[in-house]
Amino acid sequence: MSAFSVHTETTAPEGARETLAGVRKSIGFVPNLMGVLAEAPGALEGYLTLSNLFESSSLSPVERNVVLLSVSFDNGCDYCMAAHSGLAKMQGVPEDVILALRDGSPIKEPKLQALRAFTALITRQRANLPESEVEGFLAAGFTQRQVLEVILGVTQKTLSNYVNHIARTPLDGAFAAMKWSRPALR
Repeated sequence: MSAFSVHTETTAPEGARETLAGVRKSIGFVPNLMGVLAEAPGALEGYLTLSNLFESSSLSPVERNVVLLSVSFDNGCDYCMAAHSGLAKMQGVPEDVILALRDGSPIKEPKLQALRAFTALITRQRANLPESEVEGFLAAGFTQRQVLEVILGVTQKTLSNYVNHIARTPLDGAFAAMKWSRPALR
């Protein structure tokens, strides 16, 4: 398989250079995922747009991280598990929640566990869920709006997970401390 380039602002196609410069300005560096996505400027723009929309959802920062890490866990994305584990820690997600999301164990807080389970079902079953699963999610304290926002988060992460699988995106040094690999099945 051909190696995918990890572009910079100078090597990226014209349509992605300004976007990568904006990413660097915003967070201080260009993550390798963004550098890979830059090969197709529309893919880069699409991912960032989905990310910004999900960021402005009614889900709390902790809940958004539960969604992103749940999808990445189920899709087995080493890159996103490392990156989002570090970001979750920076955004104040409790350490026990991050550890549970990384090792596949239950989250002790029932509402977060319900979110994780619902996200996993959407990911695994491509949202072909029985009505009882949606009703259970709503009964856990979520809204119909949040059902749709979870789907938005699943869409965002599925895009990056798939890109990372195909491109074999190298892990950035900034995320190395949170390196992850799928735990052995119990």
